[in-house]
Amino acid sequence: MTLLNYWHYIFLIIALIIFIAGLFSALKQKDKKLILPMILSTTVISIFLAVFSIFVVDKYTKIVEISKLKNKRLLSTEQIIYTGFVKNTGNHAIGKVILEIKLVNKGHVTGNVRAGSFYKPRGFMDYFGFNSSDLKSKPQTIVKEFLVAKNLKSGTGKPFRVYFKFPGYFRSVAHFVTVSGK
Repeated sequence: MTLLNYWHYIFLIIALIIFIAGLFSALKQKDKKLILPMILSTTVISIFLAVFSIFVVDKYTKIVEISKLKNKRLLSTEQIIYTGFVKNTGNHAIGKVILEIKLVNKGHVTGNVRAGSFYKPRGFMDYFGFNSSDLKSKPQTIVKEFLVAKNLKSGTGKPFRVYFKFPGYFRSVAHFVTVSGK
């Protein structure tokens, strides 16, 4: 579970107050046919507010920066290693720091688009739901997510190292790295 700060609790209390007020006004309703729809709509609105507020508060209070990012390809094991340093620059603790690495093969980024870059073989059996072409197709974009830090306090940082299998058919790769706190 992620760490909650006082902003989370404030917005959750506001959602609870809205739920209680809606429930109270629904029970005071004189028309009995309207009680159930009012309770259901108040419940849905309160749940939506609570979930939405958690995501919004996370976005604006859990700020992470990445620095000293380096990558190194190991040809002997066909892996790529990313090393760097993540730092919590916000005012609140972060429960999980997620690093997302996106590798894009040539053609998509450089504008050098050829038919071979997007060719995906098809066969007769594809029409019947048997995807034998999935074994032969080569994805041109790879996205990997890694948990690089837990319970990162405000103003502190942590070094990381992640590695994964690098596709041997990639040429002129573009690297996109993002980091987020949850």
